[in-house]
Order: sequence, then C-alpha cells, then structure tokens
Amino acid sequence: MKDFHGRTAVITGAASGFGLESSRLAAQLGMNVVMADVQADALELAASEVKALGAQVLPFRLDVSKADQVEALGAAAQQRFGAPHFVFNNAGVGSGGLVWEQSVRDWEWVLGVNLWGVVHGIRVFTPMMLEAAKADPSYEGHIVNTASMAGMLNAPNMGAYNVSKHAVVSLSETMYQDLALVSDQVFAHVLCPFFVPTGIHASHRNRPQDLADQKPTRSQMIAAAMSEKAVTSGKVTAAEVVRKVFDAMRENHFYIFSHPRALGLVQTRLEDVMQIRNPSDPFKDKPEIGQQLRQALRA
Repeated sequence: MKDFHGRTAVITGAASGFGLESSRLAAQLGMNVVMADVQADALELAASEVKALGAQVLPFRLDVSKADQVEALGAAAQQRFGAPHFVFNNAGVGSGGLVWEQSVRDWEWVLGVNLWGVVHGIRVFTPMMLEAAKADPSYEGHIVNTASMAGMLNAPNMGAYNVSKHAVVSLSETMYQDLALVSDQVFAHVLCPFFVPTGIHASHRNRPQDLADQKPTRSQMIAAAMSEKAVTSGKVTAAEVVRKVFDAMRENHFYIFSHPRALGLVQTRLEDVMQIRNPSDPFKDKPEIGQQLRQALRA
C-alpha cells in the first residue's frame, strides 16, 4: 500500500506504545483512525491528541479478549468508515514467572489478550476486508499482528508470555498462506519487537481485579523487575518501530523486526532444532545475568 491518505486504520492497544505511535503516524498520513483500548482515561487523552493532528477519529473502549466487544468494534468501524485498510491487532500484556507458578487466571489473562485478542481481530475484520476487495479491484488491505521476539525465542521465567507470542507468530504465518490462496489484495504481517520502551512492563495496571488482588510469586516479582529494566532501557523507540510497520505495508514485507541483530539468537534456536541438540544456554553471552537469576530463584 503506497498511499494511506483517505484510508482507514483500526488499531487496538491504541492509547500507548505502538498503538499510540501508529495512530499518530496514520493521522499524519491522512488516514481515518479507529482507536481501541481497554483503559478509558488513557484512550480519551490519546484520541484527543490524534484528532488534533487533523484525523477523523473513532475512539472505542473494549477488552480484546472478549469476542462480543471486538465484534462491536468491527460493526462500529464499518458503519463509520467502511471496511478498514489497515488493521493493527496490537493490544498486549506482559507477564513472567516460572510456568508452573502461573495460576489458571494468569494463563487466561495473558492468552486472552495476547492470543485471543488477535484471533478475534482476524475473525472480525478479515471477512470484511475480503468483501471490500471483491467489490473494488483497487482496494488493498493489511492486517498486522503484534507478536514479539518472545515468539521466536523462549527466554526462561516468562513462559506464559512466550506461549502467547509463539502462537501469534504461527497464526500470522498461517494467515499469510491462507490469504494468498484466496486474494491478491489482502495481506498479513507479523511484528516481532524486542526490548522497546512501550510501557508493556506496566501491564499490571490493566489486570482484572481478581488478578490484581492475587499475591505474586517470587518468580513473578523477579520477572517483573527484570522486564522493567530491559524494556525501559531499550534504545529503539516505539515511533521507529511503527515506521517499520508502515514501510512493511508499503513493500509487502511479512516479518517486521525492531532489532534485526537479534535474529542471531533465532538462528541458534533453529540450529538446536535441526541438529537435535538440547536448547542452548540463553545467557551464554552474559553469564552473570543467568547466575543472578538462578541465585534469586533458588534463594
């Protein structure tokens, strides 16, 4: 898609991080912007800012893990602007801790937002975009799903998050192939960011009340502290990553990586698989971090 002017973007997780930056850029490029987020006050502020950039904005509060709420988002977006041209299934939450220490509700929350939110976005908007493509030979649509480098790797002490993001990568790759079977006008992409200061380390602000009242385990507290340090120290900005997203739509590139150098770690993992060897030590280049984590978990 070379020209974004006059077209429509639907963005979840739009009140912060990649969602807010993509809303800003979409507005600057002359798009209509449907901004969806679970946090009402942050959404109101973000929508006001994007409106001030000259865009037509439809703010919509929802929980992406709820099928009926995403369906309502789809109906509202189509009624206001018609079929969208860019759908950014971006809402996500961070979570860590040893896999056996995750409660059922921990798993339900992480998978509900990170995976089911993407599933619902695909299920609601893809048919709408395919219908638009059939009706208009000039129509072009792009669906971008936010995964993570955690969808390419398996760092310890963050299993639920890894599982959710691996699933999004698999879903996106399959969707790319499925779309190629039925259309030359609608395309899929997957975004795999590494450590980018987006605020995802503060996902606890949107935890359901029953989880907010749940006392975290030691491993969960350690993971939260490590995640905050890693995310907040990231040098690549959310705005820079969003520019890569729009470039990928222009050039129809499927994989979008914020830190291409990190692909060396992915290569090591794939070599482990191909050579049928045990998973490599994730801390082999920084053994002091691994030692600190082991000591903290065994204390």
